Amino acid sequence: MLTALRISNFAVLEQIELTIESGFTVLTGETGAGKSLLIDAIELLMGGRASSDQIRFGQEEAIVEAAFDIPPDHPILTTLRAQGIVGERDTQLVVRRVIARSGRNRAYLNGAMSPVHALEALGGVLVDIHGQHDQQSLLAPSMQLDALDAFGRLHGLRERYRQCYRDWVRLRRERESAAVKAQEAAQREEYLTFQCQELDDAALRLGEEEALESERRRLAASHRLGELAGEAQARLVEQNDGILPNAAFVERILGEMARLDQAMQEPVRLIADAKVLVKEVADCLRDYIGRLETDPGRLAVVEDRLALIQRLKKKYGGTVEAALEAHRRIREELQGIQRSDEEIGRYDTLIRERWAQVEQLAQELSQKRREAAGRMTEIVRRELDALKMDQTQFQIEITTGEGDDAYGSEGLDRVEFLFSANSGEPLKPLSRVASGGEISRVMLALKSALAGVDRVPVIIFDEIDTGVGGAAAAAIGKRLKALGRSHQVLCVTHLPQVASQADHHWYLEKALVKDRSTTVVRSLKGASREKEIARMLAGETVTKKIRETAAELIGGATE
Repeated sequence: MLTALRISNFAVLEQIELTIESGFTVLTGETGAGKSLLIDAIELLMGGRASSDQIRFGQEEAIVEAAFDIPPDHPILTTLRAQGIVGERDTQLVVRRVIARSGRNRAYLNGAMSPVHALEALGGVLVDIHGQHDQQSLLAPSMQLDALDAFGRLHGLRERYRQCYRDWVRLRRERESAAVKAQEAAQREEYLTFQCQELDDAALRLGEEEALESERRRLAASHRLGELAGEAQARLVEQNDGILPNAAFVERILGEMARLDQAMQEPVRLIADAKVLVKEVADCLRDYIGRLETDPGRLAVVEDRLALIQRLKKKYGGTVEAALEAHRRIREELQGIQRSDEEIGRYDTLIRERWAQVEQLAQELSQKRREAAGRMTEIVRRELDALKMDQTQFQIEITTGEGDDAYGSEGLDRVEFLFSANSGEPLKPLSRVASGGEISRVMLALKSALAGVDRVPVIIFDEIDTGVGGAAAAAIGKRLKALGRSHQVLCVTHLPQVASQADHHWYLEKALVKDRSTTVVRSLKGASREKEIARMLAGETVTKKIRETAAELIGGATE
């Protein structure tokens, strides 16, 4: 519920602070006192359009602020908590709107700056405002459908249908996207197959290029390498001048010296080791010469392979690693193309299964809507009778579409509230035949019918009783009082029959403060309330009889 309201410099509302109680509250006062401005201020807090013209003359900004105590089970709390605006155990929300003459308007939720669209999300969730010229929510077929579903407590079933319908739409969209991709991929399949075969045949390996480069250098220099190896081997083993024969000769000399002098034993050992090492080098050179390839054909093979590697590197990313990665991706894409038919088949199966659920839930929802429409029609008719509209006719018409194209996010049904103001006249859409006053009473009848399921805690009526009087006015007052037992109801009225039924009464009047007009709000009780009801009954001249009538009206409302 709305617990407090503070307004600063909003048109003629200079400084107003109100504590608002539960139940049914009326706002009365002379025309132009600012009653509807109070409602406009609340509408601003629900994301209504702001204008610098609303700022009091001579001031730079207007401020509107309200405190709400939200029911603990209200779904808006889950959203506010997820956004970090309300704590896990808190149920209070303070909404603040600042209108600046500079145009830099600001909005706050529990002290945190918020975009205006965050306030718009609260409209129709925390506060429902209805005025003589603000009845579009009642006239829109989508809102009429929503009202019927709320009455029938069908939101759970409707949400299950919506989820299935959204899944069906999503699966169809994904299936179409998969089919387009498969078609595009199929057009690439021949080229991808060629690329994959090219890379398969090449069988690139990491490190191969380096090994081939080394081999190519060796093959290109094989003749010179053979010459050098032969010359080195010759100098090692040549009979006359070779290192190995000379080492053997030195070994014999050192051996003879060792027999004469023991100190020469170590040189003998060293020369023997040296001779072995020289022999090993000579053997290595002999083997190397034997292995050395001088085949020009092998060199051509190596150079061709290196040329292939260079070409594939240039084509597939610049390195062997990039070419191998491209090969992997091409194989995966080809496998995806081959799996696309299976994927589309799976989509077709899922789409058929989800469509069967959509049809089943739509039929169930349609049937329950028809049952709810019958019950709701009877209740609204009784409410209209109580509002002295017993000559009117009201009916909820449900039109169910046929064929697959008839299914939508809300089901198969289109709901229309039909109305006839006079007995015997044909029923027509409410938006086409009802006057403003009639629509207001139909709205009140609907709100009364929905009182047990409507989750909006605050309902505001701004002069919806215009053009109504007598017994009809008294009936409106009683219905508003009854509605106040399940909702917090605020109503701007000029009718004493309505005002006398209120649980709380505010009186708004203009006053001169420092030679400037401003609006003052007073809470009326007891004698002051009797006086105001009497004024509403008689105008300027209030007699004792009128005061007694006012007292009777107030007393009758408490019975």
